[in-house]
Amino acid sequence: MNALREMLTGLSWDDLSVVIDLVIVFYLAYRSMLLMRGTRAIQMLVGIVIVLLLFFVSEESVLNLTTVNWILEKFVSSFILIVIILFQPDIRRALSEMGKNPLFLASAKQRGPSMYDEVIRAATRMSAKHIGALIVLEREADLSAFMDEAIPIDARVTADALFAAFIPSHENPLHDGAVIISKGRISHAGCFLPLTENPRVDKTLGTRHRAAIGITETTDAVVVVVSEESGIISLAVGAELRRGLDANVLREELLRLFGPRGRKDE
Repeated sequence: MNALREMLTGLSWDDLSVVIDLVIVFYLAYRSMLLMRGTRAIQMLVGIVIVLLLFFVSEESVLNLTTVNWILEKFVSSFILIVIILFQPDIRRALSEMGKNPLFLASAKQRGPSMYDEVIRAATRMSAKHIGALIVLEREADLSAFMDEAIPIDARVTADALFAAFIPSHENPLHDGAVIISKGRISHAGCFLPLTENPRVDKTLGTRHRAAIGITETTDAVVVVVSEESGIISLAVGAELRRGLDANVLREELLRLFGPRGRKDE
C-alpha cells in the first residue's frame, strides 16, 4: 500500500493526464463495442478494418499495388463521413443512451426465472384463440431504436400482460405492433419493426412474420410469432423463421438460445 502511495505521489500532472486520457478512450471504446454487440455494425466494423489493412499493405513501400492503393486512398480520405453514414443508427442510439445515462451505468433489472414460461403460456393461449402476436426478446443487441415511437410499459413479464397487449380491438392501442421484452421486463408495446427485404421469403407470409424476420436480420433478437389466421406459433432468429412449434419445442428453443436462466426455480 505504501509503495502504491509513493508511486502515485511521484507522478506529475502530465503523467496523470496521460493515464486519464487512456482510461477514457478505452472506456468509450468498450461501451461502443457493447452497444454494437449483436448487431450488423460489428460485421461492418470488421469490413472497415480489413479495408484499412489492405490500404496500408498496398502502399509502394510494401506490396506496391498502385491501382488498389489509389482506390482505397479515396475511401480513406472520406473515412469519417463513411463511418457516420454506416453507423448512423448506432451513433444515434449511443448519444441517446448517453443523454439518459451519462455514465453508462448498467441496469439492475435481470431476467426472472419464469419469464420464458410466461412467454410460452401467452403464445399457446393466443394460438388457441387465433390472436396474432409478435413478441421480441432482446439479447445482446440494444433494441431501443425500435422503441422511439412505441408505448412504454415497464411491466413484469406475465402471460396475462402479454395476452392483454394483443387483444384485437380498436380500443386497444397496444395490439397493433410488437411487444419488446428488454432486461427481463415488458419494455414497450406497439413497436413497429423493419420488414425483411429478402426476396426469397415465402410469399404467403404476412406483415407480422416479415417483421419478425426483418428485425432478426439486423439484430440478434429472438421473436415469437403467433399467426392470427392459423394460430401457428413460429420462432424467428438469425433471419430464419421456424414454424409450427408447440409449447415443448418452443421451450427447448428458448432455453437453447438464452440458457438455463429461463427455468423455474425448483
